[in-house]
Amino acid sequence: MPGQPFRRPDVAATTPWLAPIVWDGIFDLKMIDKIYKQQNITVATTVFALGKYVRFLKDFLESAEQHFMVGYRVHYYLFTDRPDKVPVVTLGEGRQLTVIKTASSNRWQEISLRRMEMIEKLIEEELTNKADYIFSLDIDSKFYGHWGAESLGDLVGVLHAWYFRTSRKGFPYERRPESQAFIPLEEGDYYYGGAVIGGHLDKVHKLAKTCRMQLEVDRANQIEAVWQEESHLNKYFLYNKPTKVLSPEYLWDDRKWKPSYMKVVRFSQVVKYYAEIRPNP
Repeated sequence: MPGQPFRRPDVAATTPWLAPIVWDGIFDLKMIDKIYKQQNITVATTVFALGKYVRFLKDFLESAEQHFMVGYRVHYYLFTDRPDKVPVVTLGEGRQLTVIKTASSNRWQEISLRRMEMIEKLIEEELTNKADYIFSLDIDSKFYGHWGAESLGDLVGVLHAWYFRTSRKGFPYERRPESQAFIPLEEGDYYYGGAVIGGHLDKVHKLAKTCRMQLEVDRANQIEAVWQEESHLNKYFLYNKPTKVLSPEYLWDDRKWKPSYMKVVRFSQVVKYYAEIRPNP
């Protein structure tokens, strides 16, 4: 990465295809900001808060305003079936929130399955010429530390905290050949978290469209991948390598013990009781 100040011997800083893996201490933030601020970029950010998930909105937005892309133009696009429950959060200069009314669902899996389609349509119908990059982030998460332009790239994935440093045979890929998300035991690079997807608009559009089409094929064949769109995302990244990979700093889990190589937690999934907030088991 630009201006790499020092190495991290405790972690891998590049993938086998030489894409950078972003860890604390391996990038020069001042140099990166100098590059991107000259480009006057806008970062679109999609979040989905359906049903009881609206309870996470306030913490997400307030923490994002403290840590996420500070100093850049950010446009949050919130998909929710409860627009009347959206909290009032003061946004910084150059930052705005658009609320998009979305149909409810009786299955949390269905909500997960529909996200790719909604991202695809948003890019096609709204974002062309309005944003340069896009991130899709899970609402039941909170920012705890800096997340800035060091995360930008053509196609960006994040390493799943629970499967980082696990062998590929331990990854929870979709293993049924009947599914479009199928990955054989002998294949796979990493296990990526579906809670963070990012990149240039055109690259993320292609990703979302491909995954949406594969989800539709599965639906027609009456099969649902083990981890819904996350399974299809991992299949996509297997054959369309991310140009930048974010370390688990960018998708931690508040339930997880923090090992020594985790110098900072930037974004983390908060502790919650799924039986209470999900509409179905």
